[in-house]
Amino acid sequence: MTAPISAKPLQGRHVAVLLGGLSSEREVSLVSGRECAEALERLGARVSRVDAGRDLAQTLTQLKPDVCFNALHGEWGEDGCVQGVLETLALPYTHSGVLASALAMDKAKAKAVLAAAGVIVPGGGLFNRFEAAADHVMAPPYVVKPNAEGSSVGVFLVFEGANRPPQEIVAPSWTFGEEVMIEPYIAGRELAVGVMDGKAMTVTDIIPRTGFYDYEAKYGEGGSTHIVPADIPPHAFEKALRMSEQAHAALGCRGVTRADLRYDDVNDVLVLLEVNTQPGMTPTSLIPEQAALQGVDFDALVLWITEDAYARGGAGGIAS
Repeated sequence: MTAPISAKPLQGRHVAVLLGGLSSEREVSLVSGRECAEALERLGARVSRVDAGRDLAQTLTQLKPDVCFNALHGEWGEDGCVQGVLETLALPYTHSGVLASALAMDKAKAKAVLAAAGVIVPGGGLFNRFEAAADHVMAPPYVVKPNAEGSSVGVFLVFEGANRPPQEIVAPSWTFGEEVMIEPYIAGRELAVGVMDGKAMTVTDIIPRTGFYDYEAKYGEGGSTHIVPADIPPHAFEKALRMSEQAHAALGCRGVTRADLRYDDVNDVLVLLEVNTQPGMTPTSLIPEQAALQGVDFDALVLWITEDAYARGGAGGIAS
């Protein structure tokens, strides 16, 4: 349980909430940013909502916030680019730094780092999208996804018996790069573990309504059911916690992250798929739900994330 928060712990502080942005995950970011901005106002902060565009540096130079709450998701906002802007401006900001953000967003590079650190990750690799669309590059079942996107954007499952790979990856509307990540499909459960200040919170078992934890299952109302804590064998539960902490540390993350895992409960195989350095903070998001189970309500979670960022900025902390 956390100690009660004083009425206005952020009184007198100016927080710029970065939201929206340029990526395919813009709509999710707008919701995360809205929820966090409202919490910050309840905590007493003066909040500037910044729809982060190419003029971000100029906007923040004019605003002169005490700290930036980065609620952006996806390319540019989560891959080290915005973090580099904030470093250049010498502004404290939430979540991971430049290198960890860039590494975690690049699935191929992240897998290499995690595997070197002893974290069990899926096989597979990067393939040219036209090559991957022409014929199966591995025996189905397998997963095709962009190398640098989140929120299950652009992800396709190819099951046994499929006549050909997904042709959407060579359509004119494809905007996710020339290479795609192709991994063996791991049957079983979709798990998620939040890591806060280097320590795993708990394990969530995600049961999507559609059978696949896609964009709609993540963010649509009733899109999935969350069982938290997950009802899995104790040894698998503990392993998921430790693997997630190990991944957080190996990538050099800070603040709050979320590890996504697959657990084949028939063969007792657990693999870590990826680490999200700026997890969603929407009404259906996993991190606020896990924090609540630890006795940390949404406002307290937002306060901790903001305080953590401000302390790292050298000001010694916000809350009294």
